[in-house]
Amino acid sequence: MPDKRRLILDAAVRVFARQGFHACRVSDIADEAGVAYGLVYHYFASKDEVLNTLFLERWNVMLEHIREVDAKPLPVREKLAAIAAFIIDSYRHDPDLMKVIIVEVTRAANSFGQTHLAEIRTAYELIGGIVAKAQADGDFKDEIEARFAAMAFYGTIEQLLTGWIFGLLPQGAEEFERAKWLVVETVCGGLEHGGEGARRSREGPAGAHQHARGGAAK
Repeated sequence: MPDKRRLILDAAVRVFARQGFHACRVSDIADEAGVAYGLVYHYFASKDEVLNTLFLERWNVMLEHIREVDAKPLPVREKLAAIAAFIIDSYRHDPDLMKVIIVEVTRAANSFGQTHLAEIRTAYELIGGIVAKAQADGDFKDEIEARFAAMAFYGTIEQLLTGWIFGLLPQGAEEFERAKWLVVETVCGGLEHGGEGARRSREGPAGAHQHARGGAAK
């Protein structure tokens, strides 16, 4: 017997992605899931709670991944490459869910974005910590604040996802892989001391892949 709670959450992703959170009703979610209207309220107090649950489930997985990557003895480029790969692959495998998270939560400054500021801030702080360690080790120049670098890194990824969501950028296996490299090259290229960043830039995605093998999240 399928997990009815999971069935409702999966249906909500499809409805939110298709209609938008504010335009849909709980009855739309129930119809999509093929369950009685009242069963949705058995598991969730409101449509808002459904969205909160979807966001927190995925966001907490991402936060845990960032912590795991940071704990590994990897060069900073490989750490950032693994984080970028995880987020881009999350979109690749479940574009509807990532659309809901970005459009309805992280970019919803006056509603759910405000509600989840603490969780969003935690992601920036974890990435900023990786940058700060690289600065302390001399791998990154310290003129750029770690907090700003973290926001630039995550913001670059989110803007790419937004481009795919709204059909502004081509998407496919090749584009996704190139995007991972471009994110790391754009941010690390600006943070590294001249020689290393310039060398990696000349190598392009193929060379970067050799240096960062195993860094991408599966």
